Amino acid sequence: MSAGQFKAWRHKMGLKQKDAADLLGLKKRMIQYYEKGNRDGKEVTIPKSVRLACYALAIGVSDYDGTEVKYSDISKTSETVGESEINMLGETD
Repeated sequence: MSAGQFKAWRHKMGLKQKDAADLLGLKKRMIQYYEKGNRDGKEVTIPKSVRLACYALAIGVSDYDGTEVKYSDISKTSETVGESEINMLGETD
């Protein structure tokens, strides 16, 4: 997931940076680094755990305790997940 794809995900979800940070368990500053793509001139790579969390939120999963999936109302509930959402996770670690 590139910096541009991350920012596009946030906008598509209708989230402010602070909201995205809260949902992902991050500080707002990390969201800003991910969207900029660098921190102090050094490239910032979005970790796989964050990419997967973005995908989960995009399809409506808000939490998972290992047995039960909890769904949220912030996702696109009436749309199916398209190839563009799946391709956001295209980079591998």
